[in-house]
Amino acid sequence: MPSVLIVDDEANVRRMVGALLTAEGFDVRDAGDGASGVARAEESEPDLVLLDLMIPGALDGMAVLERLRKRFPDLPVIMMSGRAGLADAVKATRIGAVNFLEKPLTPEGVLLAMASALELRLARRERTALRADLGLAGELVGESPVMHDLRAMIARVAVTDSRVLVTGESGTGKELVAAAIHAGSPRRERPLVRVNCAAIPRDLVESEMFGHERGAFTGATERRIGRFELAHTGTLLLDEVGDLGAEAQSKLLRAIEAKEIERVGGGKPIRIDVRIVAATNRDLGRMVRDGQFREDLYFRLNVLPVDVAPLRERPGDVALLVRHFADVQRRRSGQTPPTWTDGAVTVLARYRWPGNVRELANIVERLSILCAGREIIADDVNRVLPPGTDRVSAQPLPDHAAPDVTLSDALDDYERLLITRALSAAHGVVAEAARRLRTDRPNLYRRMKRLGVIGA
Repeated sequence: MPSVLIVDDEANVRRMVGALLTAEGFDVRDAGDGASGVARAEESEPDLVLLDLMIPGALDGMAVLERLRKRFPDLPVIMMSGRAGLADAVKATRIGAVNFLEKPLTPEGVLLAMASALELRLARRERTALRADLGLAGELVGESPVMHDLRAMIARVAVTDSRVLVTGESGTGKELVAAAIHAGSPRRERPLVRVNCAAIPRDLVESEMFGHERGAFTGATERRIGRFELAHTGTLLLDEVGDLGAEAQSKLLRAIEAKEIERVGGGKPIRIDVRIVAATNRDLGRMVRDGQFREDLYFRLNVLPVDVAPLRERPGDVALLVRHFADVQRRRSGQTPPTWTDGAVTVLARYRWPGNVRELANIVERLSILCAGREIIADDVNRVLPPGTDRVSAQPLPDHAAPDVTLSDALDDYERLLITRALSAAHGVVAEAARRLRTDRPNLYRRMKRLGVIGA
């Protein structure tokens, strides 16, 4: 049950609005002055605050708003006033108010403003969770050439307002790339809202994206603000966009082209200003050729393509990722993390990681728990890694790989060996070698150049 704090010096307002919200199922508290309002919020953070602008006393509405924003940055505050002018509304919005209601209040106006504010709070929480996805807390970990190229690409596209299509296998961190693009954009202070297109039932996609009016369909007991509206002036992440059905693709295309949406059951167009970042683990180009994805929508989304390499293409980052995830686990548990031997990290680097960074994070967490208080060795890693074909055969390293060679050099040597063998099996044809190594030709060329491998 959402909790609401009403701060207003007029007892009649507190009583009438409180009765309305209680009947709607809210947990309602109130305060008659600014100091009491701040104190009640600090006792127990509410989900939403209705705050009168013209509160008499040392703390007026603006002062209370400033204190609440500093103490609870994600707390939505709706201002109310019967005598405020445009300048007051603008100032309140700049401080952080999410809406401004004029008195006398109407039940419809209060409930609509609250629904929007609560959806915004949910979006802010999702943004925080998104930044912490995979335990990375918004970080893109790695020093490989692939990661340097990715960071450079993010920096180039972030400052624009163009649509971005982020591609990559499941678990590579596409959501983090999207979050990094948003964080580097002029919209960084506005919402980052995520829609998981694969998780929405097809008959609810339109309602989830565009919202609905009360009574629009069976079960629509109240007005709902869709993700497009929540992301207004910010960034909308369409995660797993390749899973959208044909009808949803058509409606998404219309919204992008018209820059407006309509709630289900509503007849009024709503202008929206969002930057769209789409992400998928599917080959949308092939889906277009197969008639499974609209070509016009694909071109609308794929203005700036950003590809996220799988972990197997950057084995040199494994050691950094292990250290990072071990530290994440330490912060979570409060326990001293176990140490990792070079042998253990080498085994991890030789694994093909079909689940990519997400799988590595899970393995590190598992071993940190199972091997707490002692050193993690290669045998420990072998016991938790899945058996079978996802392991790279542990072939001997070149003769010059002396016992005191650095881990980075050893991994480079091993990667060089794998590429050389793939080229040999492919009779020097780089495209075929790339297919055998399950990567693309441009990436293989880059790695060959870095490692000094000569192809045909």
